[in-house]
Amino acid sequence: MSWQPQEEPLRQLAQCLKDSLSGHDQNAQKQAEIMLKQAKASPDIDNYLAYLFSNSQPPPAVNMDVTNYHAARAAAAVMLKNDIKVSYKSIPDSTKSYIRSIILVGLQDLNLQMRNYAGNVITEVVRQGGIMGWPQVLSELISLISNAGGNISPQAQEGGMSALLKICEDSKRALDRDYQGQRPLNFIFPKLLEFTASPSPKVRSDALAAINLFIPDKPPAVLSNLDALLQQLFRLAGDSNDDVRKHVCRSFVHIADVAPQKIVPHMEGLVDYMVAQQRNMENAELALDAAEFWLCVGEDEKLRDCLGPYLPKIVPVLLESMVYSEDDILRLEGEKEDAELEDREEDIKPAFATNRSARLTMNANGGDNNSSGANGSAVPSSAAYDDNDLSEGELDDYDDDDSLADPEEQWNLRKCSAAALDVLASVFHEPVFTVTLPYLTENLNHAEWPNREAAVLALGAIADGCMTVVEPHLPVLTQYLISLLQDPEPVVRQITCWSLGRYSGWASHLDENGKQQHFLPMMDGILKRMLDNNKRVQEAAASAFANLEEKANVQLKAYCPVIVRQFVECFAKYKDRNMFILYDCVQTLAEHVGPALAKPELVSLLMPALTQRWNKVSDQSREMFPLLECLSYVATALGDYFAQFAPPIFTRCINIIHRNLEDSWLASTNPTMDPPDKDFLVTSLDLLSAIIQALEPQKSAELVAASHPGFFDLLALCMKDPNNDVRQSAYALLGDCAIYVFDNLKPSLGPILEILIAQLELSQVIIDAEETGYSVINNACWSVGEISMREQEGMQRYVERLLQKLATILFDEKVPESLNENAAIALGRLGIGCSQYLAVHLAQMAPPFLRAIRKVVWTDEKGHALTGFMKIILANPQAMEQSLLSFFNEMATADRNLVKGPDTAFRDTFQQVVEQYKSMIPDFDGFLHNLPPESETNFRELYGL
Repeated sequence: MSWQPQEEPLRQLAQCLKDSLSGHDQNAQKQAEIMLKQAKASPDIDNYLAYLFSNSQPPPAVNMDVTNYHAARAAAAVMLKNDIKVSYKSIPDSTKSYIRSIILVGLQDLNLQMRNYAGNVITEVVRQGGIMGWPQVLSELISLISNAGGNISPQAQEGGMSALLKICEDSKRALDRDYQGQRPLNFIFPKLLEFTASPSPKVRSDALAAINLFIPDKPPAVLSNLDALLQQLFRLAGDSNDDVRKHVCRSFVHIADVAPQKIVPHMEGLVDYMVAQQRNMENAELALDAAEFWLCVGEDEKLRDCLGPYLPKIVPVLLESMVYSEDDILRLEGEKEDAELEDREEDIKPAFATNRSARLTMNANGGDNNSSGANGSAVPSSAAYDDNDLSEGELDDYDDDDSLADPEEQWNLRKCSAAALDVLASVFHEPVFTVTLPYLTENLNHAEWPNREAAVLALGAIADGCMTVVEPHLPVLTQYLISLLQDPEPVVRQITCWSLGRYSGWASHLDENGKQQHFLPMMDGILKRMLDNNKRVQEAAASAFANLEEKANVQLKAYCPVIVRQFVECFAKYKDRNMFILYDCVQTLAEHVGPALAKPELVSLLMPALTQRWNKVSDQSREMFPLLECLSYVATALGDYFAQFAPPIFTRCINIIHRNLEDSWLASTNPTMDPPDKDFLVTSLDLLSAIIQALEPQKSAELVAASHPGFFDLLALCMKDPNNDVRQSAYALLGDCAIYVFDNLKPSLGPILEILIAQLELSQVIIDAEETGYSVINNACWSVGEISMREQEGMQRYVERLLQKLATILFDEKVPESLNENAAIALGRLGIGCSQYLAVHLAQMAPPFLRAIRKVVWTDEKGHALTGFMKIILANPQAMEQSLLSFFNEMATADRNLVKGPDTAFRDTFQQVVEQYKSMIPDFDGFLHNLPPESETNFRELYGL
């Protein structure tokens, strides 16, 4: 017999649920909340909640009017859903069965809100219990939507479809799994296609929304129904409902992405359709979905050429869509001077540390791969993101409050259109400019600021793709843009900064006369706008200047005084948010002009401004990340001029590292404590590296020696940290210590090397994220080489274990090329002091060593590695029988400065090798004829043979 409620508990529960929402009677609300907490202890509480919610009319025991009963039902649904979410495993099986048997009734409720609540509960049951925990729910929902019995109301069909969509959103991967030879999606997908022909626009729209969830993953159920889906999309293209057409546009975008060959035959009709939908000014979401089509097709090499004939149709609609909407115009016209207002906490963008010490993507000389992050994109200030890869349980547990989001940060039709124009310009070049030019001519001087602003945006968007055809017009255009930096509307000044930044590469590489006419006014104009009285203009100008710094590079050396003075004024004026981009400007300048900053007058201007901010920012502030990173670049640029500022900065970095490690340990022992942010460790380690490199070795050594807690004790802990980025920076710092403060490092080498050897383990990378895992090992290899150069004979007790680890890397063809190279360099350098221990393995290690070292650029590091390798050869020359020609061939490519330079170790060691083989090979001269002719000639000339 089915479960039935008792009347008195049902009446009390309904009253408590209603009172819990009673805002006007706080005493009743508080009492109700207490009673509901007590009620949760009852084993039948979820049965009662499900019963109350599923009955659309008050049961006899519940004496309430419809309004109050509606409130009680809503509260019951929310409480039931939360209980299932939190306590599903402990709910009795009989209660789960009861909930499953009754909750579908809620989908047929006449009230839309109640149907939505029912869908939420059903989704939560499936989420917590899995598809196989309630396998019949899919067929029951499909039966409801299909109106199999002929007596289902349209509202119930919509409720069923809404619930099915929620399940698809929440469990899309689970639906495409194999369950005893069956995949639920194979059953569901054809039904979803059927439902796109429903008389109900809501059912059609939700069915398409569900279909669009699956297309990007290309499951068999989608691929086998793709032609049928395309035919249905063409039928729905003219649907009267905007939401349906919106999902039609999304479907075409997804299909273009996963099966472009299906799109090509229909391109003309699709272009006309998307243009028409994008011009729907009444529905911005529909217009945006249509605009996404150009972005998708333009970025696809298999499709993009198909758009060529239709550019005269496409480009004008993109240009139209780049004008701010009326609502945006009203909002923006209210923004004037706000530079003196303090930033709200939610205005300040989070900054994420970028690891300065990654050596993976560069050659093996230890260089980093950091970029400044200057905003040179075609969509200024966009914050597009992709949340399409949620894992099992795939709905976020909360909804973002869009009311808190900055409209200027959201992805929208205007930004999508600008990005699409940029992509098309980069593909088609002159034809895009030809269509765009009349629009620019008409609107750049337009009396209405929204039209001027959109024209400047368009001009910036085509900068990269149309540079060659725009270039003849730039002397006039850039002068006009510079004049727009004085526009009364902040938003025009803002976009003008961005657009000028996109053309700064052209101006910075003109001849001296051209620079005077165009580059200097451009640079000066952007610098002045960095001190604008509108914060958004400040930000855009600073971002544009960082872009200009990237493109102008060393050209800026002559202008450092004026640039630094402006930066210092910005430090005095900016509020917290814009400090982030200002740090980017400073570090990008330091990165590109380097020692040109190391002048007393510039140091005395810049460093007080930075240290004043340094003293203001707390150790816990996220602003510390970009500030530490900025100081790393500044220290590198200033060299020993940084010495007078280094001690307090060095000490604070040590303290930040110590506190972070302590907090990590506490968090590991206390589950209630949040672990600290590892970015504090990464940026502090990187700054310590930069300081140690920048100062004279004696001064660096003094700082390391004075560290409390002990410098190398902290470094050892960082080398064992579970976070890849922390370990990567720690090994970079270790290598720098080996180069600059080896005497300080030497007493700690024993425990340090034990940790390092354990790190050289490729199997660990499979567990880690591959890219960052390889970067850690790369830096560890590099530090092995640097230590081996200085410790030499002291490495002998570690040589067997190091050889085993480094050889494993060398013989593995799956690891990144640069890791093989760094392993080869480390192994060669190890040979300088340990040649006799490595010599017995020479025959096996020579081929992969030579294969890897061949790809390394000739530097001192390569010279050191080959010097060590030659010492190994001298200890066992017979072992090179199969590899000697390859070795000589590589030596024929040596850098002349390395061979003929003042450091004779490389040349002298090779001379010993040559003499050794002359004595072993009777016709040594004839043997050299086996080299390729050009190599033989170089070889003889380089080494005087």
